[in-house]
Amino acid sequence: MKQVPNLFTLLNLIFGCLAIVAILQNGITIQYSGPDTGMYIDIPEKIWLASLFIGLAALVDFLDGFVARLLGATSEMGKQLDSLADIVSFGVAPSMIIYQFLRLSYAHEVNGINISVWALAPAFILAAAAAYRLARFNIDNSQQYSFKGVPVPAVGLLVASFPLIYWFMPSEFIVNLLVNKWFLYGITLILSWLMVSNLPMLALKFKNLNVKNNLPQVLLIVIAILSAVLLKWLAVPLIFTAYIILSLLFKKK
Repeated sequence: MKQVPNLFTLLNLIFGCLAIVAILQNGITIQYSGPDTGMYIDIPEKIWLASLFIGLAALVDFLDGFVARLLGATSEMGKQLDSLADIVSFGVAPSMIIYQFLRLSYAHEVNGINISVWALAPAFILAAAAAYRLARFNIDNSQQYSFKGVPVPAVGLLVASFPLIYWFMPSEFIVNLLVNKWFLYGITLILSWLMVSNLPMLALKFKNLNVKNNLPQVLLIVIAILSAVLLKWLAVPLIFTAYIILSLLFKKK
């Protein structure tokens, strides 16, 4: 029974690997429709499957801790294994999503298809920051009901929402934003800083059944439900932003 939580953790890792496969499946699709009509460029639609796999990874990431506590099977090995899985599912896979969106952005420029890998490499700053954040978490025993820096899975889920927003939200402004290289560079740096910072972040754990004692968590749940109904996939960035704001507003003095 002690290995059951670890099986969930390894499933998290497998979903992360499947996300990477989906991201790399076909690369950028280019279609020349003629000299008069020009060129059509798009990234493979299968990238949205990566969002699904990252979401499943987040689900089993939650379940492994829950199962470990339920079975009394928490262990130092499980803690280390969890971080190793998280770096793949919520660090490397999201970095590769940004990498592909950067390729798409440059593909719209003259000779952009042949862009240097060094122009795309900043996407992996996110993975490096995630690794640093997880390593720091593993040696800090004070982060039970609060975190230092934004948790890696939260950042991973935010980036995983980008393909879903790009394909399934009918907003030209947002679609153009997601293929703007400066936005992509900027969001990579901001998210990386949020992970490695010492900002006090809420842990989504309820201390008891008293609403007053868990007010920020309750507010976040309400915001998540309402935004999901009203905004669909655009709810993810809103929930992420609300999480940061509520964490800062309700930080311990």
